[in-house]
Amino acid sequence: MNLLRFVLVILVGYALGSLNISILMSKTLGGDVRKKGSGNAGATNMARVYGLGAGLATMALDMLKAALAMLLGQKLLGDWGILAGGGACIIGHCFPAFHHFKGGKGISVGGMIAFWIDWRVGLVVVGVFALGAVLSKKVSVGSILAALAIFAAALLFGVSLPRILLAGLGMAVALFQHRGNMKRLQEGTEPDFKPKN
Repeated sequence: MNLLRFVLVILVGYALGSLNISILMSKTLGGDVRKKGSGNAGATNMARVYGLGAGLATMALDMLKAALAMLLGQKLLGDWGILAGGGACIIGHCFPAFHHFKGGKGISVGGMIAFWIDWRVGLVVVGVFALGAVLSKKVSVGSILAALAIFAAALLFGVSLPRILLAGLGMAVALFQHRGNMKRLQEGTEPDFKPKN
C-alpha cells in the first residue's frame, strides 16, 4: 500500500467530513443549528428547526461528501482506500476541525457508507432505520438500530475485510454519538420527531 496515498485519502476525507453542511446551511437561514432544537448539527435537527426541505438537503449533501471521500479512496487504494476515505469522513463529520470539533452524529454519512460497502447492506440499513423510526416515532431509535445493522449486514453478506472494518467503525462512531439519546430513551424523555412546517 502506498503510504502517501493513504495519508492523502485520510486528510481529504477528514476535510470533506469537516465541511458540516447543517452548520454552513443554518448560518444562511438564521443562525447556527447547534444553538437550536436538539443542538445537534445534522439533518434531523435541520428538519426540526428549519423544515423538512432543509433536512433533506442536509442529508443529501452529507451523503455526497462521503461518496466523494470514498470514491477518491477507491480510485487510489481500492477497498483499503474506501476504509480510509469513509472512516475519515465520518470522523470529520462528527468531530469537524472547522467547527470546533462539534458536529453531527454520522447517520447520513453512515448511510452512504452502507451503500458503498455493498448495495445490499445499504438496503438493510435503510429498511431497519425506517422501520425503527416509524414504529417508535423517534429518529434516534432508527439511527441506533441502523448503526447496529450496518455491521451485522456487512458480516452477513461477507464483504471484504476493509469494508467490514469500515462498517464496524461507522457503527461505533454512531453509537458513541447517540449515547445521550440512549440515556433519554431509557429515561423515557426522548422526544418524538416533528419537522418544522
